[in-house]
Amino acid sequence: MTAPATPVRTRFAPSPTGFLHLGGARTALYSWAYARHFGGTFVLRIEDTDLERSTPEAVQAILDGMQWLGLDHDEGPFYQMKRMDRYREVVAQMLAAGTAYHCYSSPEEVQAMRDKATAAGEKPRYDGTWRPEEGKTLPAIPADRKPVVRFKNPLDGDVTWNDVVKGPITISNKELDDLVIARPDGTPTYNFCVAVDDWDMKITHVLRGDDHVNNTPRQINILRAIGAPLPEYGHLPMILGSDGAKLSKRHGAVSVMEYPAQGYLPEAMLNYLARLGWSHGDDEIFSMQQFCEWFNLESLTASPAQFNNEKLAWLNNHWIKQSDNARLAELVKPKLLADGGKLEIGPDLASVLALLKDRTNTINELADASMLFYREPKPDAALLAQHYTDAVKPAVAMFADRIKTVEWSKEAIAAMIKEVLAANGLKMPQLAMPLRLIVAGQLQTPAIDAVLQLFGRETVSARLAAYV
Repeated sequence: MTAPATPVRTRFAPSPTGFLHLGGARTALYSWAYARHFGGTFVLRIEDTDLERSTPEAVQAILDGMQWLGLDHDEGPFYQMKRMDRYREVVAQMLAAGTAYHCYSSPEEVQAMRDKATAAGEKPRYDGTWRPEEGKTLPAIPADRKPVVRFKNPLDGDVTWNDVVKGPITISNKELDDLVIARPDGTPTYNFCVAVDDWDMKITHVLRGDDHVNNTPRQINILRAIGAPLPEYGHLPMILGSDGAKLSKRHGAVSVMEYPAQGYLPEAMLNYLARLGWSHGDDEIFSMQQFCEWFNLESLTASPAQFNNEKLAWLNNHWIKQSDNARLAELVKPKLLADGGKLEIGPDLASVLALLKDRTNTINELADASMLFYREPKPDAALLAQHYTDAVKPAVAMFADRIKTVEWSKEAIAAMIKEVLAANGLKMPQLAMPLRLIVAGQLQTPAIDAVLQLFGRETVSARLAAYV
């Protein structure tokens, strides 16, 4: 991949009408990685002109999601609502240049135009009543009506761009009517704001979802009308659920911030999202540093990707195993305490996690597995009767006596267990099961020698003393 001729400037420009979803996070990741690959600039822009649907809570959800993922921006966040003066300035310039005009048609009149076109088998559109043309007489201006401002879209020709994901795309200008770029109260509309922002912010590459394909020719025409350079565009296919349908809540969490709550690590989510539409040979597991080094636009795929929770869990297990135990302890501790765990009665949490982390897929599973060390054991009476039999009690008593002096290491405890088994003619499960029940309160634990070593001599002795 050759370096672009101009410094790379990418942007992520979400609308704060809801949470940061997985598709948006993937778009942000690709835009961020492309800028990082070339040492460029990644811009965060909040497109908040939809006053009815945009909320401060949604803005915060987007910022929280970006922060959790670690997708740091170099400029911004910029808010479109704080750029109103700039948009009005450009509208005025376009009116003066004749690339935009005032339209006094009422919403009802515009709807009638659309209905008429539909009835004639044509594409519903504004019919250009107020579009100024040489030799054309415009209607009388209604005295009681504020106009919108419409962009004077070219009537002929095509809009063509070489989409970096989908390849060449051509849309006829006859498919596009004269877009409203400012409402009667002067507030600008979406496509106009995006074009002006991309111009002012010198955006060189626009990566976004393919639901924006229809917006692109409108934005290109506006950019050309104001004399702005065109960025390169790439439209990413949607992410599908495991059943091939559009991703929705029934497929699992779709808000990025639901994933830390479920116990996923950001590096696992980034690793997984990176592969939903991009590949580097057969590599499945990689760091973000590697991803930024490898990332290129040529390897983006035009086919929709399917979200697979099992694969995400597999990646999360890998990154948990790679994680520092002290970091894992900080993530596990809040859930452990919320579930009633008592850290003061158990061993060092980081040491516990070192033992348990290989066998868990999420932080939540890791917290659940850790709980056996941080609660008072309450073995089930029926299980205790089944495993702590008269034939086993002498071996448990011998074990309880010998742990008072044995070297307190995993290896020494394992050797002593073998000695007790041999002296009493028992097999490992016959001794390990009652020891698990008495010390940990449950039958399922990691290796008994490792578990006992972590509990500590004093705790193990005290718990055995209640039964021996």
